[in-house]
Amino acid sequence: MKLDKLYKAAIQAGIAHDPRGAAEPKRTLAEEKERFDGLKADERVAYDRDRLFNPYADSRILYQPERKGGVEVRKVMVGIDVDPSELLLAYTLNRDRGAGIDLVLAHHPMGSAQAQLFDVMRLQAALLAKVGVTVSVAEQLMDKRIAEVERRLMPVNHARESDAARELGLPLACLHTPADNCVATHLTRLFEREKPVRLKDLLKLLRTIPEYERAERQQVPMKVINGAEGNSCGTIFVDMTGGTSGSKDIFDQLAAGGVSTIVGMHMTEEHLANAKKANLNVVIAGHISSDSLGLNLLLDAVEKAEGRLEYVCVSGFARVRR
Repeated sequence: MKLDKLYKAAIQAGIAHDPRGAAEPKRTLAEEKERFDGLKADERVAYDRDRLFNPYADSRILYQPERKGGVEVRKVMVGIDVDPSELLLAYTLNRDRGAGIDLVLAHHPMGSAQAQLFDVMRLQAALLAKVGVTVSVAEQLMDKRIAEVERRLMPVNHARESDAARELGLPLACLHTPADNCVATHLTRLFEREKPVRLKDLLKLLRTIPEYERAERQQVPMKVINGAEGNSCGTIFVDMTGGTSGSKDIFDQLAAGGVSTIVGMHMTEEHLANAKKANLNVVIAGHISSDSLGLNLLLDAVEKAEGRLEYVCVSGFARVRR
């Protein structure tokens, strides 16, 4: 398949699995088109035109060589994290073993996608509103956190990976929020369908998923970090999309909205301390395992739309088709 088609199929899958509902990202795109139409010619020079069809600023093609007819992709090296070492590995495998890797694909954002990571965090406010948090409270708390993340990202050397990809002649892309949307929606639907009563039932349910079972075999198990396995699940909030960790001050609002259990990829100590104060159960399903699940679901959707691919799996990722 062509790289452009792979990329656009992934974005469409991210929209289709957006836990806010597909209408919200489509509304974002309509607002972006209106903003673009209002720009002057000189203001359009640096404008990222992907924003007109891709509502997720943390997912981009970061380097694409100029080739007649576009870049054809048959085999992909996929990793949760990619830096110049993975790019050198792909280059070496191609050179020394004829691996035929056409694209290096990361989950976590790099380059311009990392620089704009804070932009997708606005998604979290809508998710919080869906589980009972007053939307004005959610938005104002998230605005503060978004500003913190934006400042933190400003001094980062964003060009390292894309520069290396260019010099090695390797196409490079990252798909972050579309994959996270897939895992968040998948687990939310799973819990709604199976209705686990206690946290031990929730853990048992997660163990039926190959990505989590693999992580346990690798000695990176899921864990209840607040509450006890015998606790009732109550209303479950799957916190697995929206760029990065949200506001540390949201937990009282979640409890007031009726949430009893948070299922997430990871949680900082400061966030956990506030979750404990709010008496919320917290289950950490796992970071790399959850990212792998989301990326697998996303790649399933891409293959369904555009055709089957071959994979070289690195950096914590293992391909599981469904």
